[in-house]
Amino acid sequence: MHFIPLSGFIVRRSAPLARCAARVTLFGLFPLVLAGFTAGQAGTGSGLPFGSGERLDYQVTLANGNRVGTATMWVEGPVDVRSSRALLFRFDSRIRYMLVPGRSISSSWFDPVRRASLRFMKHERNPLSRHDESFELYPDEKRWKSAAGDSGGSPTAEPLDELSFMYFIRTLALTPGAVYSFDRHFDVARNPIRVTVVRREVIPTPLGELHVVRVEMRVRDPQHYEGEGIIRIHLSDDACKLPVRIESTMPVIGTAVLTITGVQSPCQIR
Repeated sequence: MHFIPLSGFIVRRSAPLARCAARVTLFGLFPLVLAGFTAGQAGTGSGLPFGSGERLDYQVTLANGNRVGTATMWVEGPVDVRSSRALLFRFDSRIRYMLVPGRSISSSWFDPVRRASLRFMKHERNPLSRHDESFELYPDEKRWKSAAGDSGGSPTAEPLDELSFMYFIRTLALTPGAVYSFDRHFDVARNPIRVTVVRREVIPTPLGELHVVRVEMRVRDPQHYEGEGIIRIHLSDDACKLPVRIESTMPVIGTAVLTITGVQSPCQIR
């Protein structure tokens, strides 16, 4: 993901999709159903629509509809990072294009009390290149340091990285027409990040037709975009705000679309 990030939004309802607390099964791959628990009980802190145990599975297709791989986003923890208890966000995509495999793995350690990232790691391998990066973030000191020896200042005491930002937008009020601008990426050069809430839509997915809110995120990422890039995210139109579909640009293959195929979430709809 290059930043990258079920109830009440289902048009054709079915029993497994009646609540976000249930793990949706697709083709019999995920038969487990979680007992419902709220985000607060998951140790995320009050008011967050995600928590430890959430898992979102996707199919990856190109703009022409050809399927090229799969991706998963999930939340682990809490885990200890220095003096904090952090949620661990994970993203893993595997694609095969022109018979050549590619993979992108990201991890973000997020303090749900400070609402800030503490650590970020990413590994990318595609047919033309390989890229690895690792950062330690120090919110109280408004600075960061990379494993490669680089360092810099952050514009805020609540810094985010590209993966934690995907979770952060789920905390926003998704009122169509709303426009947000944030200077919260830990790297000053990656700011500002602009988020526009476009409109409500109904989209087809392997889980059925879903009610969503379309959000467009404009980001600065010199590694993947010339100038400014746009990531389109369709979030479920409910308290969970699950990223149901994500459209982004990947090296070599161009525009890729991640569409949800399975969900396990601690978020419970009432």
